Amino acid sequence: MSPAANADAVDARRPSLHFTPRSGWINDPHGITYRDGRYHAFFQYVPDSTVWAPSCHWGHAIGTDLLSLTEGAVAIAPGDGDDGIWTGSLVAEDRGRIFYTSITEPDFGIGRIRTATPDDPDWIGWTKGAFVVDAPAELDLIAFRDPFVRREETGWRMFVGAARRDGTAMALTYTSADLETWVYDGVALERPTTDRDPVWMGALWECPQIFTLDGRAVMVSSVWDDDVLHYAGYALGSYADGRFTAETWGRLTFGDSYYAPSLFTDADGELCLSFWMRGISDPAAGWANAHSLPHRLRVDGDRLVARPHPDVASHRGGLAADGRIDGLAADIEWDVTEGELRIRSSDRAVASLSRSGDEVIVTGDAGSQRIPASGPIRVIVDGPVLEVSSAGGIFGVAVSPNGSTLNVTGDGTKVYRLE
Repeated sequence: MSPAANADAVDARRPSLHFTPRSGWINDPHGITYRDGRYHAFFQYVPDSTVWAPSCHWGHAIGTDLLSLTEGAVAIAPGDGDDGIWTGSLVAEDRGRIFYTSITEPDFGIGRIRTATPDDPDWIGWTKGAFVVDAPAELDLIAFRDPFVRREETGWRMFVGAARRDGTAMALTYTSADLETWVYDGVALERPTTDRDPVWMGALWECPQIFTLDGRAVMVSSVWDDDVLHYAGYALGSYADGRFTAETWGRLTFGDSYYAPSLFTDADGELCLSFWMRGISDPAAGWANAHSLPHRLRVDGDRLVARPHPDVASHRGGLAADGRIDGLAADIEWDVTEGELRIRSSDRAVASLSRSGDEVIVTGDAGSQRIPASGPIRVIVDGPVLEVSSAGGIFGVAVSPNGSTLNVTGDGTKVYRLE
């Protein structure tokens, strides 16, 4: 896991529970898999740089739970026909197989889908395989990337994010009987960027993932437009024979930090998401960005709900006396319909939350932001990271603690230490 604070010197610039790289830049998580009693988490990675570059690698971390990941060796690196190893997914059956986006410069908007297979039972080393999918020439695309593979009754299905030149965001679909030969099967779901009711979904879906949850078909993706990364949105509806019929659209994340949702199944067989968190970094120390806490999913009516994974609670200590914590990690249960929550580090205000009915105003270093709220609110502080979640959506932001202690005050709060 990320280097933790100790009793003598707290590194307030690096979180203790959110995964960060030892050095370099990370963005999208992907291929998170529970296997043989451990989690494997892969991620898009630019070693030795605190800024993004097309020459991404696949990093790899392993841990006994989702908050105890130890970074290992790079799994896949550029070369052998790849100028960059971009986002994809992992099929764990048999020995395991990765499907990733291979890009070449300078025109890296249109990727190709390539495979890799493990060299060893622990998935430490990987050998690249064939290019198995290319973008359909007849669609006049400006972007094609991020394969997501799942098993269906008649074989395997892949979804790939795409953007048509006319501003239509698309999830294209392919089928295979053996994971090796893939056949283009058309457009699973599309939506023009001009549609904004009830939520705008951009001109490209990065990381589109289609799955079934609580009897509903769900599509979740990142929202991209003209090289600007926005947030994670979703559709709920029905699915049959490779086609998704959207019945409602929603926004899942708020603020400027969360992006690139990654779907996975946890040790209990429950569906979950993890996100890339932007803006959590320490360039002077040589690292940039973090992964969010994992979130378990459910459908509530016409809303997709993401709540912090139970692994977070397993890292709790006792309730903090009077809201005071010796350290910079706190898990706060805040169950009020009206009121204010204040978070201070030593003598400095870190953030405040003001709730009025179905809205919360979060105020911190980045100013004030309004986010929707529904029911009880969970607030997690982990050094420079603040995450807020309720049935109304999830929000993440960078904060700047000062010193080595937290003091949390507010009506209706339970404050737990996080180890």
